[in-house]
This record gives sequence, C-alpha cells and structure tokens, in this order.
Amino acid sequence: MHLEKEIIMDDKQREKEIYKVTIIGGVSNFLLLIFKFIAGTLSHSSAMIADAVHSLSDFATDIVVLIFVKISNKPQDKSHDYGHGKFETLATVIIGLVLFAVGTGIFISGFKKVYASLHGEVLESPGILAFWAAIISIAVKEAVYKYTVLKGKKVNSQAVVANAWHHRSDAFSSIGTALGIGGAIFLGPKWRILDPLAAIIVSCFILGISVKLLKECINELLEKSLSDEMEEEILNIVKSFPQIKDAHDLRTRKIGNNIAVEMHILMDGNLSLKESHQYATDIEDKLKKQFGEGTHISLHVEPLE
Repeated sequence: MHLEKEIIMDDKQREKEIYKVTIIGGVSNFLLLIFKFIAGTLSHSSAMIADAVHSLSDFATDIVVLIFVKISNKPQDKSHDYGHGKFETLATVIIGLVLFAVGTGIFISGFKKVYASLHGEVLESPGILAFWAAIISIAVKEAVYKYTVLKGKKVNSQAVVANAWHHRSDAFSSIGTALGIGGAIFLGPKWRILDPLAAIIVSCFILGISVKLLKECINELLEKSLSDEMEEEILNIVKSFPQIKDAHDLRTRKIGNNIAVEMHILMDGNLSLKESHQYATDIEDKLKKQFGEGTHISLHVEPLE
C-alpha cells in the first residue's frame, strides 16, 4: 500500500473514521446477505446462495477490521516497543486468506457444475428474483467499494483498503451471478452453463486480489525495505540539511500504517554534543512531517574524519 503523506491525522480521529466506514460497509453486507439468501432460496438459485455466502464473508471481515484496528491504534507499551501497527497487517492477512478461500470455493463449485453440464446434466433454471437481487448487489457493492477505498486511502489504512477490495470482489461475484442467472432465464436450458462459467471467471479475479494483498502483507511481515523511491526521498530530506556531510547504512521497513527509518549521519566533529543533537532532532521532525507522526526514526551521529 502506498502511504498517503498529504493527510496526517491523530490516532483518535483515524480510528473514528475507520470505524465509521467499516460499520457502513458492515450494515450493507448484512442487509445484502439476508436479501440474497431469501432470493436464492425462493428462486432455487445455487449461484445466488453462493453469492450470499460471499456477502457473509464480507460481513465477517468487517468484524475483523473493527477488532484489529482498535488494537493496532493502541500506543506502544512495555511488550510492544514499536507499537501495535502489525495487528492491522494481521487483519489484512486474514482478509486476504478469506478472499482466497472464497475464490477457491467459487472456482471448485463452478468447475463441478461445468463438468456435470458437459456430461449431460441439465442445470436448474433460477427465478427472476435472483437476477434482480444480483443487479441490486452490483450497484450497492460498487458504491460501498468506492466509498471505502476513498476513506481507506485518506486514513492510510491498508486493512480498510483491503476490505474495500473485498466489497468489489462481491460486486464482481454478483456480475458473474447476474450473467449466469440472466443467461439461464432468457437464453434457455442450453445456456445455463453460463452461470458456472461466469463463476469460474469471477473466482480468478478474486484469487488475484487475494494473492496481491497477501504478497504485500508477507513482504511487510518479512521486514521488506521500503521502495527505492521512498528511500531516495528519505535520503534527500536528510541531505537537505547543510550540517549533514553524508548519510549511509539506511534501513527501512513498514510497521502497519507507519514506517521505521534507521541510518548513520556524518557531521562536523567540532560541533558540540548539544548542536549535533539539535540537528538530529530537526531531521526527525522533518521526516515525521513528511511521513507521519508515527514514523519511528533512529539516527546514529558520527563525526566526519
């Protein structure tokens, strides 16, 4: 996830915004899953019932975000010297795993139906209520996705952005469901295979999103360095101070929605301890202004020989 450096807010405000957007998404997921289960049952549509299960997974991940963001915003304590930011990363991992499981389930289910249809089995035709349920789901979930991803980037929360993609994956799933149900209703029995075929295509999108999320989280958990562009920006900020003669041994990593920076800086050896300390403090202040107050900075001052 890219850091949103332009907007910096305190932890209380950030937590409030995350709760608000997640609760809105959770309510929409709950109402949709009830509607989809009813529509799927009354219309005898296995595709719509599967879509309802997907909405149920969305609702579950909303709960996960609410729990883990609360923990991640706790200040550092004796047992967590670098704060609790990695809990938000853990929440994103859980969302990614749920997405992967849902995508795999949809793929397997669709494949089985395609196989059965190709071997002579006539698939059941769904009712029109299931078709309109899918259309409504597409509109609602796409609106919730756009709202959630906008807020997630604003508050710089990878878990909220990940949850936004879960909303969109549900919209993708409903598109496939609508195409399959529509084809089965309007094109006749021979075209009922469109339902499982669409489900397979949608599952590939979902699996791709889950792999992308998990890859980013694994990189963070394995302490991968920040991008070359961000490290170059950090060095440029440090070297913009005329008192800094050189900087080396830069080490960076992400901690949840914050970053950590460690490096050695060289100053004139004739400077007093008080002066060198003040310059180092000024550097820290400028880095925090650029990357957020939660940035962890460790500077080792060395005399220029």
